[in-house]
Amino acid sequence: MRKGMKIMEFRRGQRIEVYRKSGDESWQDYMDRYVGLHGIVTDPDTVKNDPDALIEVTLDREGTHRFPQDCLRALEG
Repeated sequence: MRKGMKIMEFRRGQRIEVYRKSGDESWQDYMDRYVGLHGIVTDPDTVKNDPDALIEVTLDREGTHRFPQDCLRALEG
Protein backbone atom coordinates (compact mmCIF):
# COMPACT_ATOMS: atom_id res chain seq x y z
CA MET A 1 0.00 0.00 0.00
CA ARG A 2 1.35 3.38 -0.95
CA LYS A 3 1.92 5.83 1.89
CA GLY A 4 -0.89 8.31 2.34
CA MET A 5 -3.52 6.27 0.48
CA LYS A 6 -7.01 6.31 1.95
CA ILE A 7 -8.10 2.88 3.15
CA MET A 8 -11.69 1.88 2.40
CA GLU A 9 -13.34 -0.69 4.61
CA PHE A 10 -15.34 -3.08 2.48
CA ARG A 11 -18.11 -5.29 3.83
CA ARG A 12 -19.66 -8.51 2.55
CA GLY A 13 -22.56 -7.84 0.17
CA GLN A 14 -21.43 -4.32 -0.69
CA ARG A 15 -21.78 -3.24 -4.35
CA ILE A 16 -18.49 -2.09 -5.84
CA GLU A 17 -16.93 -1.00 -9.12
CA VAL A 18 -13.48 -1.89 -10.40
CA TYR A 19 -12.86 1.72 -11.38
CA ARG A 20 -9.19 1.69 -12.41
CA LYS A 21 -6.10 -0.43 -12.85
CA SER A 22 -4.24 -1.11 -9.64
CA GLY A 23 -0.63 -0.17 -8.97
CA ASP A 24 -0.33 -3.25 -6.76
CA GLU A 25 2.07 -6.01 -7.81
CA SER A 26 -0.79 -8.53 -7.70
CA TRP A 27 -2.51 -6.79 -10.67
CA GLN A 28 -2.12 -8.84 -13.85
CA ASP A 29 -2.56 -7.67 -17.46
CA TYR A 30 -5.64 -9.87 -17.98
CA MET A 31 -7.40 -7.94 -15.19
CA ASP A 32 -7.54 -4.80 -17.36
CA ARG A 33 -10.75 -6.14 -18.92
CA TYR A 34 -12.52 -5.89 -15.54
CA VAL A 35 -12.05 -2.12 -15.22
CA GLY A 36 -15.49 -0.49 -15.26
CA LEU A 37 -17.35 -3.62 -14.15
CA HIS A 38 -19.55 -3.87 -11.07
CA GLY A 39 -19.90 -6.65 -8.53
CA ILE A 40 -20.48 -7.63 -4.91
CA VAL A 41 -17.89 -8.11 -2.17
CA THR A 42 -17.94 -11.78 -1.16
CA ASP A 43 -14.92 -11.81 1.18
CA PRO A 44 -13.63 -8.49 2.51
CA ASP A 45 -10.82 -10.26 4.42
CA THR A 46 -11.67 -8.35 7.60
CA VAL A 47 -10.12 -11.05 9.74
CA LYS A 48 -6.66 -9.81 8.81
CA ASN A 49 -7.63 -6.11 8.85
CA ASP A 50 -4.75 -5.64 6.41
CA PRO A 51 -4.95 -2.70 3.95
CA ASP A 52 -2.77 -4.68 1.53
CA ALA A 53 -5.08 -7.72 1.58
CA LEU A 54 -6.93 -8.65 -1.59
CA ILE A 55 -10.71 -8.32 -1.62
CA GLU A 56 -12.76 -11.16 -3.12
CA VAL A 57 -15.44 -9.83 -5.46
CA THR A 58 -18.05 -11.58 -7.58
CA LEU A 59 -18.33 -9.50 -10.74
CA ASP A 60 -21.61 -9.35 -12.66
CA ARG A 61 -21.43 -12.11 -15.33
CA GLU A 62 -17.62 -12.46 -14.87
CA GLY A 63 -17.19 -14.79 -11.89
CA THR A 64 -15.29 -14.35 -8.64
CA HIS A 65 -11.85 -12.74 -8.46
CA ARG A 66 -9.53 -11.20 -5.87
CA PHE A 67 -8.58 -7.54 -6.34
CA PRO A 68 -6.28 -5.07 -4.60
CA GLN A 69 -8.23 -2.47 -2.64
CA ASP A 70 -6.86 0.53 -4.55
CA CYS A 71 -8.82 -0.36 -7.70
CA LEU A 72 -12.21 -0.74 -5.99
CA ARG A 73 -14.77 1.82 -4.93
CA ALA A 74 -18.13 1.44 -3.25
CA LEU A 75 -21.29 2.15 -5.20
CA GLU A 76 -24.25 3.88 -3.61
CA GLY A 77 -27.54 2.02 -3.44
